[in-house]
Amino acid sequence: MINRRRAVGLAFGALAIAWLLQPSSSHADQAFQRFLPLLVDLDGWQGKKPDGMTMAMPNASMTTATREYQRAAAQLHVSVIVGPAAVGALAATQAGMNIQTSDGHIITSTINGLTVTKTFNIKQKSGAIMVALGPSALFSVSYSGLTEDDALPLAQKFDWKALQAAAQQQ
Repeated sequence: MINRRRAVGLAFGALAIAWLLQPSSSHADQAFQRFLPLLVDLDGWQGKKPDGMTMAMPNASMTTATREYQRAAAQLHVSVIVGPAAVGALAATQAGMNIQTSDGHIITSTINGLTVTKTFNIKQKSGAIMVALGPSALFSVSYSGLTEDDALPLAQKFDWKALQAAAQQQ
């Protein structure tokens, strides 16, 4: 299975290096802050403080907001990604990818009017839920120590439509 968290992290790293090498015109724009109130507390889970980042470069910008949660050995990591990294991560979703093996699956469907790709690794008891918020915006929930049936209702506790509206703000 593709390690989406690592792929997105590598994309962020490359963009961060390019951003840091650019002369600073204005890094005061904190567009990620509009997402932080939408990364809600989850009953029974210990949530870390939500955080984010906004980068602006010539011809490209990227915004991320993240929050991590833990309950015993189970972990949940939620992210909102707007920009080029989201476009790459959404490739499987936009293609309508569906793969099933004895180790796990990738399933794309429509939930609450939005295109959603769910991945699950049976042996590792881990997976991800990626919600397409737009052509270059993504809400992702990666998890471990949970079943897929437990993870989806947790992902749905976040207001996907509000995240979508926030992603469309300039």
